[in-house]
Amino acid sequence: MDLQDQLKNLFPDHTPSETQETVEKSTIWLQDEPMICKYEKRKGKPTTIIEGYTGATSDLKQLAKEIKKLLSVGGSFKNEQIIIQGDYRDKIMSFLKDKGFKVKRVGG
Repeated sequence: MDLQDQLKNLFPDHTPSETQETVEKSTIWLQDEPMICKYEKRKGKPTTIIEGYTGATSDLKQLAKEIKKLLSVGGSFKNEQIIIQGDYRDKIMSFLKDKGFKVKRVGG
């Protein structure tokens, strides 16, 4: 006897609805202020810096990991900033907008 049969025995009058909605909860806290995506050169190499996130640092680390995996590039998380190797502002901004963040482009 599986779980569905047991539930039918316990609640014989209940009819399950066909359109049960599953609300997917966002795992990352969304903020009101836009995040800043800027381009810099550090030691002659291009880097993309994302800053302005006001949530928990663990969420920002998770976001950094997702961005690095999406772009297949290296990067780090330091001083409340995500530092990505290379100039990927357009791809990062579209990724963050798809996640629901407001993004502001700075520098060029």
